[in-house]
Order: sequence, then C-alpha cells, then structure tokens
Amino acid sequence: MSTEIYYFSGTGNSLHVAKELQKRIPETDLIPIVSLLNTDVIKTSAKTVGFVFPVHALTIPIAVKKFLMKIDLNSAEYIFAVATRYGTIFRGFEKIDQILKKKNKHLNSHFILNMGHNEAPRAQKGYVVPSQRELSGIESVIQERLDAIEKIVVNKKISREKDSEYFIEFPYNRLFNFISEKLVLLGMSFSEYTGGVNYFCSDSKCNGCGTCEKICLSGKIKMVDGKPTWQKNVFCYMCFACVNLCPAESIQVNDIPFVKSYTRENGRYPHPYATAKDIARQKRRDLN
Repeated sequence: MSTEIYYFSGTGNSLHVAKELQKRIPETDLIPIVSLLNTDVIKTSAKTVGFVFPVHALTIPIAVKKFLMKIDLNSAEYIFAVATRYGTIFRGFEKIDQILKKKNKHLNSHFILNMGHNEAPRAQKGYVVPSQRELSGIESVIQERLDAIEKIVVNKKISREKDSEYFIEFPYNRLFNFISEKLVLLGMSFSEYTGGVNYFCSDSKCNGCGTCEKICLSGKIKMVDGKPTWQKNVFCYMCFACVNLCPAESIQVNDIPFVKSYTRENGRYPHPYATAKDIARQKRRDLN
C-alpha cells in the first residue's frame, strides 16, 4: 500500500475517523496499533504514513507513545497525525515530533477533531448521553473536516495549524503547561499499574458476559469465576473501552485522590461509530 494509517481507539471515535480517511485516500491500509505492540521493531514500507488516536488528557495515549518509539519510518516521505478529542487543549503533536526527530523525521501535517467524550461518564457530574441529533451535528462537522484533510494528505501539503478550537482551556503559560503535562504523564504512568486494581471495578450488575475481557486492549482484564479481574502485572492503556462498552454498564471507575468519579450515577458514551467487536479486533492484525 502507498499509504498506511495506524490507529488506536478505545470506544470508536478514532476508528471511525481512520475508516473515513481510508475511504477517501486511495490505496490505504488500516493497521491497529495494539496488534503491533509486542513486536520488537515495527517497519513500514509506505510512502505516506498516518497516525489516528484519541487525546488522553493533554497528550498522546501510552500505547501510541510505545508504538512511535518502535516504528521504523525510513520509507515514509509524508507523515501526518489526526487526534480526536472532546475539547481539552492538546500538546501531543510536540511530543510526537520529539520522538520522530530521533528518527530524522517529523510531522508534515497534523489535525484535531472535536468529537464525543468517552471519559465523560467518569469526569462530568450529571453527564447526559448525547442525543442522536447532537451526534449527527458533530458528525456533519467531522465529515467536512475530513474532506479538507483528504485534500491536504493526498496532495502532500504542509498543514501544522495551531490548536484553536479547544473549549476546556489551561492558561497559556509555558511553565504551567510544562508542569501540567509532566503531572498528567506521571498520573497516567501511575494509573497503568494501579488502575486495574484500585481504579476500575465491576458492580453487582455484572452478568459475567466477558465483553470487558474481549475488548480490553492491553489484555489487563481476565475473567475469573465469572467476574472481571484487573491483573497487577499488565499495563492499562486507560482507553475506557471496558467502561463504555459493558452491556450492563457494570464497570465503574473509583475515586482517586483529587479526582472524583461519577460513573455510578451517569450513563455511558454511546460509541456510535463502533461495536465491541470492532474494538476487540484491534488486537488481531489478521482480522483488519
């Protein structure tokens, strides 16, 4: 393939974007990032390479960072990235460029798309599930943006526009943003180890269906005696697939210091662009 798009998606937003780009860009192969993370060296032969992923806090997901450290991009002549988010300011493209610089590469273009909020059930008190009308309105804007992205990528144009469409703002102060990102990264690293034991849990609504184990992108969840357990020795990618895709809405997020969780009161993000099966398929390269 002349173009390869590598994607990571917890509840469907980024998968939807990756699929829509594949429709628009000729000779494009979609490759799930999760399926490659156990490979020592990831090699691409494509001339154009894209990365599609969700914003995790202020930066890139842990799984995407690990992937970028491994990928060999010697063949790539044009590299682009698309980040999906709810609205928090994003500093991750700078992080990607730092990683790519060590490979004598850089992002030629990058884009941010505002979509539904898959962490809203935890983060927002009184979260209301978006209506079909609201989701359709978001999708209309996304389709227009994807049409524009298509033209830029196909013609290999440079587009490194500044982030201006966020509505959850942090003060634009370099020192503050630097410290904030370091704290977020530290928190994410800490959550990798403690999230499965103290952060996530299942409640009495669990019926033992095993969906959470199937969709857990890191393989952290295992069913034991008909109930999910979060293994201490397996990283958590903090993708919230288990929370949003549990059919019984049984998976809950516990409070942690300074961070209140509202999953027990709230509904779930309706993940309109992907099923549990679609998310689980990311673990199998041969099924994509």
